[in-house]
Amino acid sequence: MALLSAIGTRRTLAITLCVAFLLRVAAAIGVQDWVNLQPGRICLFAGDAEGYWELARRLAHGEDYAVHDPARRVLRMPGFPLILAAALRVTGERVLPVRILLAAVGTLACGLVYWLGVELFDATTGGVAAIFAAISPAFILFSVLLLSETSFAAALVGSLILFARLWNGRAAARPGGISPPAGSAEAIGHGANRDLGAALWAGLMAGVATLIHPTWLLAAPAFVACDVWRCRFERAALIRGAVILGGLAAALLPWTVRNGFATNGHFVPTTLWVGASLYDGLNPGATGASDMRFIETDGLYAGMRGPEDEFLLDQHYRRLAWNYVRANPARAACLALAKLRRFWSFWPNADAWRASPAGGVLAAYFAVMLVLAAAGAWRWRHWPRAWLFALLPILYLSAVHTVFVGSIRYRLPGEYALVVLAAAAMRTTGPSRVAAPVVARVA
Repeated sequence: MALLSAIGTRRTLAITLCVAFLLRVAAAIGVQDWVNLQPGRICLFAGDAEGYWELARRLAHGEDYAVHDPARRVLRMPGFPLILAAALRVTGERVLPVRILLAAVGTLACGLVYWLGVELFDATTGGVAAIFAAISPAFILFSVLLLSETSFAAALVGSLILFARLWNGRAAARPGGISPPAGSAEAIGHGANRDLGAALWAGLMAGVATLIHPTWLLAAPAFVACDVWRCRFERAALIRGAVILGGLAAALLPWTVRNGFATNGHFVPTTLWVGASLYDGLNPGATGASDMRFIETDGLYAGMRGPEDEFLLDQHYRRLAWNYVRANPARAACLALAKLRRFWSFWPNADAWRASPAGGVLAAYFAVMLVLAAAGAWRWRHWPRAWLFALLPILYLSAVHTVFVGSIRYRLPGEYALVVLAAAAMRTTGPSRVAAPVVARVA
């Protein structure tokens, strides 16, 4: 008990975050040394990383946000390329310093895991969860890759913290910790203002997460629906929900307006890669893994003549995907199971990693976390916010990727929330004895 209590202190948190950063810096150096052995490459995994890097280079040099020839201007959400572009402006086009800056983002994500643990349970649970996140082999590795998952995870957990705070019905006390008398007009107004401010920030943070990865687009509307239903459609809940959705819309507005100009007036709040991604997972040759060779085989993108063609091709591949589902419902169901198997795999999806010692380490760590998370889910089965903010995010991502393609890579952002539930399994007090969590004031 004394040891667990010590884990929740600021000093232990600071040590945890220092260890997290050092582990990620070591991974950055190791990954870069390995990549340097292969001339002409900048990425550990070929594919998306090169596209993100090229978009970041263009942003850093003030060029058009587009890749490929003919140019595709609405291929990727801008959040992660903007992070990379900021890093490039600081470091130049040197990959190792960029990886180290991404290691800092991964460390920030560990700190946010601590905060989520505090919001859902207490500082001790947050401290244990932060340790789990800090030493996770998958989190360490993916933190320093030129891929969006870790940045997405940080924004996702940030939005969960704000949603959890609204769900808990708490916001920070006024400066000095002095609150107006309960029931007074000042108290009611003060509480409403706090709720609306937190709701705005929650919507904005959900928008930031969506700007990094479009799968989070439905998270804020889903939370609003749950909150309004829980509050029996009270006026305050409806206003709070409207503010959350307004914050989400405000975050996405600049990107949506830009896309309107880039596509001759079409409404595109996310990207025009949804159709191709959908068809990637739902086509006659689909296996549940990503295989975009049909893009080259079809040659449709190579024949684009104007800005509207990118929109039309997105619609074309969407139709092909859904037509395939309607014509082959049993096959689509089998593909969904194959994608689930890949998403929840203990072992890395790539064959080369499956046979390596690193693959065994990744598998063993996830197995332990999954067992602990299952124990935590059962132990706290009567604690709705534990399920809502620690378990449902990974289940939501899992459901999304039964439609698109499955990979442990897409599971990682949800794992950052899941480790809070794993940490909660180690608590010694039952739900009936847990008071409302106290917000940790981390200087």
